[in-house]
Amino acid sequence: MADEKVLKGAHGGEIPNPEATIWSRRDIFSLAGWAGVAGVIGASLLAFTRFMFPRVLFEPSPVFAADKPENFVPGVVDERWKKGQRVWIVRNDDGSFYALLAICTHLGCTPNWFSAENKFKCPCHGSGFKPDGTNFEGPAPRPLDRIKLSLSSEGLLVVDKGQIFRMAAGVAPDQQ
Repeated sequence: MADEKVLKGAHGGEIPNPEATIWSRRDIFSLAGWAGVAGVIGASLLAFTRFMFPRVLFEPSPVFAADKPENFVPGVVDERWKKGQRVWIVRNDDGSFYALLAICTHLGCTPNWFSAENKFKCPCHGSGFKPDGTNFEGPAPRPLDRIKLSLSSEGLLVVDKGQIFRMAAGVAPDQQ
């Protein structure tokens, strides 16, 4: 303590020389201010970098090839694509086809096909649909949606879920 100057306080006690400390109060506040500025710039750069890589959902194609028309039994609802594509394909007795979107028009649940009762039944709120998609019971406001079917050059039925035909409430599908 011989080298160091010691100051006397107002009460007679010794206080350390302010020049002998490493950090002053001004240095600490200055450092905190610059750290705040650096934090804001860093967060802005991170947000800008994130903006350059947008969030993109890669969904499977809404178009898929189902099967050859002769592999469908007339009058039977084919459920092979219910789980993977949420689609039913039905072949009428006259040989024509239609595809129904397996999404309930009430809240979007996936209905089940009950062949013994010859109807689709939604497990969520009990909406019932006839084999042609017409709603007849429960809270569903309209029939099941139909989707586009076409025949490919290879002779396969091609389902296009991108083209939906919204069925009107209270109108039979053959009258629309």
